[in-house]
Amino acid sequence: MPAAPAPLLDPIALNCLIDELVEHGYSVRPNFLPIPLIRQLNDELSALETQQRLTAAGIGRGHAHDLRPDIRGDAIRWLDRESRAQRAYLEAMNVLKDELNRALYMGLFEYEAHFAHYPVGSFYRKHLDSFQGRGNRLISSVLYLNEQWPADAGGEIVLYDSQDDSREIRRITPEAGTFVCFLSEQMPHEVLPTSQSRASVTGWFRRNASQGNLVDPSR
Repeated sequence: MPAAPAPLLDPIALNCLIDELVEHGYSVRPNFLPIPLIRQLNDELSALETQQRLTAAGIGRGHAHDLRPDIRGDAIRWLDRESRAQRAYLEAMNVLKDELNRALYMGLFEYEAHFAHYPVGSFYRKHLDSFQGRGNRLISSVLYLNEQWPADAGGEIVLYDSQDDSREIRRITPEAGTFVCFLSEQMPHEVLPTSQSRASVTGWFRRNASQGNLVDPSR
């Protein structure tokens, strides 16, 4: 009988992530996923960008959605499980969701994610990920895909104190395999201007906030 495949997520790394999330409100885990999967996701995003299949990202949602390149300059494509790499990544996030629910009783309902490509000179101004009045995004995540990121290339994500959004608490270089997660409703953050093309997968663990005839989550 062939041996079972190794799990995508290391149990020790999972426990460390949960402990850091409880203690600090965020976690930064290098080498969180296998490099072959990182490269497959990066190749897929590069192909989507070359084929012009990415869409300029906006702010807000529904009727409030708007393109604001002065605030946000990335282009995105939602993951839809159409490739083996996407399915593997989403399955890993499902494992993480179940572990977060088991350990923290968060009632996480689903995980949604998109590729994000930041062209040279782009950024994302300081913001919170949870929409006002719609607290369905509980934990935000970012998986970086760029290998050998230069120290002077910018593009870092900066996390700010939930009580004082002028105080920086962590700056993370977007290096391949680094996985960042943080509390969506509490942690202001921004993406600094990048001097080279920056690739990532950005996602959110969400609770089910449907009420009456209003379905939520929805995009």
